[in-house]
Amino acid sequence: MHSESALTELQQAEPGSSLWRDAWQRLRQNKLAVFGLCLLTLFIVIALLTPWIAPYDYASQNLDLGASPPSAAHWLGTDVFGRDLLTQIMYGGRVSLAVGFIATSVALLIGVTWGAIAGFVGGRVDAVMMRMVDILYALPFMIFIVLLMVVFGRNLLLLFLAIGAVEWLTMARIMRGQVQTLRQQEFVEAAVSIGLSPGTIIRRHLVPNALGPIIVYTTLTIPSVMLLEAFLSFLGLGIQPPQTSWGLLISYGAETMEEYPWLLLFPGLALTLTLFSLNFLGDGLRDALDVRSARD
Repeated sequence: MHSESALTELQQAEPGSSLWRDAWQRLRQNKLAVFGLCLLTLFIVIALLTPWIAPYDYASQNLDLGASPPSAAHWLGTDVFGRDLLTQIMYGGRVSLAVGFIATSVALLIGVTWGAIAGFVGGRVDAVMMRMVDILYALPFMIFIVLLMVVFGRNLLLLFLAIGAVEWLTMARIMRGQVQTLRQQEFVEAAVSIGLSPGTIIRRHLVPNALGPIIVYTTLTIPSVMLLEAFLSFLGLGIQPPQTSWGLLISYGAETMEEYPWLLLFPGLALTLTLFSLNFLGDGLRDALDVRSARD
C-alpha cells in the first residue's frame, strides 16, 4: 500500500524544470522581448526569401521614371535610377544582417577562446593576455579598419573579418570573469582530478555553462556591428556597388534627403526597427537568464 501511494504521489508531482525552460517562460512574459524576437525573425525570413519574393529585379533600372514617391506600383518609391526602393531595401537587409551575424560570430569565436584560456590558466598567462586586451582597447579601431580596407581592398569577406576582429574584446573580459567563477566549482575540480586536458575542460564544461552571458552579449553585439557597417558604408568604406546595404542606402538617401526624403526615411526605418528588435531581445534574454532576479 505504501509503495502504491508513493508511486501515485510521484506520478502526480510536477515535472522538473530546467534552467533553459524557466528562462523561456520568463522570456515569453516579456512583451517587448517577444516583439523583438518576432520582428527579428520576420526580417531574417524576408532576407532569406528575398530572391524569390522581391517585387522587382535588383539590377533593373528605369531612368525615365527616376526618383518617384511611393505609389501602387512601387510601394516605397524609387531611387534616382528608377530602381524599386523596396527591392533595394530587401537586398540591402541581406547584406546588413549577414555582416551583423557573421562578424559577431568571428568576434565570439575570438573573444570566448581568449577569455576562457586566460580565465582558466590564470597567473602570468592571464595577466599578459588581459594586458594585451587593455592595449587593444586603447587603439583607434576605426583607423585600423580603414587601413585594412585601404591595404587589402574593399570586399565583403574582409569587412566581416575586420569588424569581427575589433569587436571581441568585451566578450573576452566577460568570458574570463565567467570562467574564473566556474573554475572554483566542484565539477571543474572533478574534471581536473580525472586528468582531462585544459582544452577539453574549457570546451565541454566551462563554455557550455557560460552560454547565458554569451547569448545575451551576442544579441547586444549584433546591433553595434550593424551600426559600424552602416557608418563605414556611409563614409564610403564599407559595402560597394553593385552590392548594397542599409548603410549604403542611407548614405545615398542623405545626399538627396531634401528632394527625395523617402530615400532616407525607409532604409533608416528598416535599420532602426532591426536594431530596436535586437536590443529588446537582448534585454529580455538578460533578464530571463538572470536566475537571481527571477528568484526576487
